[in-house]
Amino acid sequence: MKLPLSWLKDYTDIDGISLKEYAAALTMSGSKVEGIENLGAEIDNVVTGEILSVEKHPDSDHLVICQLNVGQQEPVQIVTGAPNITPDSVGQICPVALHKSTLPGGVKITKGKLRGVASNGMMCSFQELGIDHGCVPYACDNGILILPKGTPVGAKIQDVLGLNEDVVEFEITSNRPDCLSIIGLARETAATFDRPFSIKEPQVKGCGEDIKNYVSVEVKEPELCPRYTAKIVKNIKIEPSPAWMRERLYAAGVRPINNIVDITNYVMLEYGQPMHAFDYACLSDGKIVVRRPAAGEAIQTLDGQDRAITDEMLAICDGTKPVAVAGVMGGANSEITDTTKTVVFESACFHGATVRVTAKALGMRTEASGRFEKGLDPSLTMPALLRACELVEELGAGEVIDGVIDVCAADLAPKQLPFEPDKMNDLLGISLTAEQQIDYLKRLEFEVKDGMVLVPGFRVDIARMCDLAEEIARMYGYDNIPTTLYAGEMVQGEYTPKQQMERNASTVCRMAGFDEAMSHSFISPKFYDAINLPADDVRRISTTILNPLGEDFSIMRTTVLPSMLDNLAHNHAHRNPSACLFELGTIYTPEIQDGKANPDVLPHEEKILTLGTYGCMDFFQFKGVIEALCRELNIQNVAFVPEKNNPSYHPGRCAAVYAGEARLGVFGAVHPLVSKKYGMNGEVLAAELTMDALFAAMDNTKLYQPLPKFPASTRDIAVLCDNEIPVASLEQTIRKAAGNLLENVTLFDVYKGDQIPAGKKSVAYSMSLRAADRTLTDEECDKAMKKAIAALENEFGATLRG
Repeated sequence: MKLPLSWLKDYTDIDGISLKEYAAALTMSGSKVEGIENLGAEIDNVVTGEILSVEKHPDSDHLVICQLNVGQQEPVQIVTGAPNITPDSVGQICPVALHKSTLPGGVKITKGKLRGVASNGMMCSFQELGIDHGCVPYACDNGILILPKGTPVGAKIQDVLGLNEDVVEFEITSNRPDCLSIIGLARETAATFDRPFSIKEPQVKGCGEDIKNYVSVEVKEPELCPRYTAKIVKNIKIEPSPAWMRERLYAAGVRPINNIVDITNYVMLEYGQPMHAFDYACLSDGKIVVRRPAAGEAIQTLDGQDRAITDEMLAICDGTKPVAVAGVMGGANSEITDTTKTVVFESACFHGATVRVTAKALGMRTEASGRFEKGLDPSLTMPALLRACELVEELGAGEVIDGVIDVCAADLAPKQLPFEPDKMNDLLGISLTAEQQIDYLKRLEFEVKDGMVLVPGFRVDIARMCDLAEEIARMYGYDNIPTTLYAGEMVQGEYTPKQQMERNASTVCRMAGFDEAMSHSFISPKFYDAINLPADDVRRISTTILNPLGEDFSIMRTTVLPSMLDNLAHNHAHRNPSACLFELGTIYTPEIQDGKANPDVLPHEEKILTLGTYGCMDFFQFKGVIEALCRELNIQNVAFVPEKNNPSYHPGRCAAVYAGEARLGVFGAVHPLVSKKYGMNGEVLAAELTMDALFAAMDNTKLYQPLPKFPASTRDIAVLCDNEIPVASLEQTIRKAAGNLLENVTLFDVYKGDQIPAGKKSVAYSMSLRAADRTLTDEECDKAMKKAIAALENEFGATLRG
């Protein structure tokens, strides 16, 4: 928001305050100053000059020699080729850049010669002065800027064109729409420096007649348009605005157009209330209807674009058609033109969220929509409307019809909050009296009455006690609040048990040679095809993102596996011979309703530890990483069960991981068809382990075991069994049967060959037996061995290999 300081002075006094002091104080009180500029700072030594004579150049057909009075003792001679400077130009006044002058953009002007004739400066066009044509509507597009009659001679051009204006630019936060106005910033200025602030109430004389004979207004969506006010002006005269209005608009960053459009822009900048003007002749039946668009309706907006509007938007319509998109832009079918005779001025309040959705959907964010979407005060519409009509009469732009249309469904009563000075002191860490707090609040136009704070309507951001405390704090001065220690006992932060488990799991993965990867939680639906998920797999039912970055990021993932494989494929494509990656990623499992994700319920979030590798290790080494992870997390009774029906993994090289009866996850070789889809050859290994299951299976009790005092006895056993019997099942049977003397059992050989019958395999184990209080005898060891062999024969039909 750009604030011309001359405009600010209409409402409060800033005499004696330097620009540096002003910027620092407003920033500290909550209105951040982005920068300060002087509009004519780049212009130097440019004055107004009267053309005394114009003579033809002796050596050029298009150049002329001019003598100009610039307020000095002697005339200044300048040679120019501007087409609008002729002998008839004598007596006209124009800008003159004298010797050693500067123009915008760093252009330097010095004296010289043109075709042998001395030229001691340059006569300037409005483009060379860096101003817009709207600021000088009387200027020709291609030629020297001829100033109005009566312009003083020898005056600085900054003073003549209003370019000596200091402008302060503010960064206005989204919660302070009231500060997107001259009045709002003037109010903040007055409160910051504790100076008087006043707003002159608009005075409209009127010309008689009754507005009800011209127009009627119906608001069919009061929740989207809580207030709609309108007035009518007849006998409109479309012409340029006066210089003072053009200069203020230009300084505030708005291009002047004509008096009617400039009035609506002027009021929007002054009050912060967007306005619109309709050509009354374009409104059929003299009706204005505020409603949602019907199916298939469209409108051509003022920018000349045809736009389809939907029932999620709000339109301003006449008896038959839309004439404006509410809060965004007017329609070309009701635009003010040079033939307009009667105008309807609209000042309304629209629902901010609806305006934002509309502006985004149509791709046309405007000054008006930027204000409406932040939330405006409905009580602001009437004074802004009256101010516009006052300016119409002041500029002689038309005659204002008596009466006003005011359709109001808004509650204009001020919001009330309890006045709690002690709580605010405790919150802020200061000691102000109730009277001091009331004084600060009154500066900002809050009223304290009967123990309640009456919040002014324009402060839509005030909702609770802490908001009031913030107002007091910024008026008191943030830099005046003393630095204090925290009250109460300081508690040192620490990781939760689950967080510590995650850190430990990550450490184990790094020690095993895996690097941590991170990927987006949103993926493409095509990822599920890449890992061979069946069409009816429940994991395909995902939470859909309402406003995705694109199809590749349109759903929340229900598995991390495709993201891991995508990262491995990226490394493989860049010719990395091997890669070991792990990720602690989150999956999002939706609540399923009628075969779809229920959009009204947030999905269940769960962390999955996913590992992936190629070119580094084989299946059994990878299994060792899973075993090491479980061992370091102190997870007991870990077992691996073959899993043949997982579509993403090789049916013969995949296993589910269990801790007792609890399933921890799955690991194995990725199915060759899946690897091929990702462009990878050779064996790719992956694992998916559920962190909640790992955490639940952890045994936090760790027992100390002293080093054994007695030696162990080792026995080897080799049995023949059917090929289908898992060696892990054999091992579990040995552990149960051998009893307490068995310290460890290790598989060291699996053999199939000529000496082994068809359909059979030889499995060999090394058994370590030990007692804590004695050295075992051969009889004790043989007894444990016989129990193990008998159990294997009974359960699996395994026989001792000779």
